[in-house]
Amino acid sequence: MIIESFTKIFERDIFKIIAELNQYNDEKLIWAKQGLVSNSAGNLVLHLIGNLNHFIGFALGNTGYVRTRELEFSTTFRSRDEVINDLHETISMVKTSLGKLNDESLNSIFPLEYNGEKVTVAHMLMHLLTHLNYHVGQINYHRRMIGAAQ
Repeated sequence: MIIESFTKIFERDIFKIIAELNQYNDEKLIWAKQGLVSNSAGNLVLHLIGNLNHFIGFALGNTGYVRTRELEFSTTFRSRDEVINDLHETISMVKTSLGKLNDESLNSIFPLEYNGEKVTVAHMLMHLLTHLNYHVGQINYHRRMIGAAQ
């Protein structure tokens, strides 16, 4: 039951990102940087896709995903449709990977160390959700800031 809740919340919040991306008047603005804002919304989205595919897909779902974190922040443009497609694939991956778990597995040790320490699967999933939502807020702010500047 708890795994189902994690899955639904990840899905809900990834759909929030899709809604944000669809609100940009011009898809080029998704990749805009302004002032002291060093990350575009597009780069934040790629970062979240990489993060979730690494920590959920690779670590829990055995997907074989290989993360190239530097590309998450150095990519300067991909179409909105491509990124949204990747987000839909990320939702599918989360559902499949978390579907392999049960509530008892939440107390097991997460397969990868996080910041040099061993944590439980539940701890890591909670961290991943808060990380996701931190960046959802940044993406929302980016959209409103970039839109207001145009």
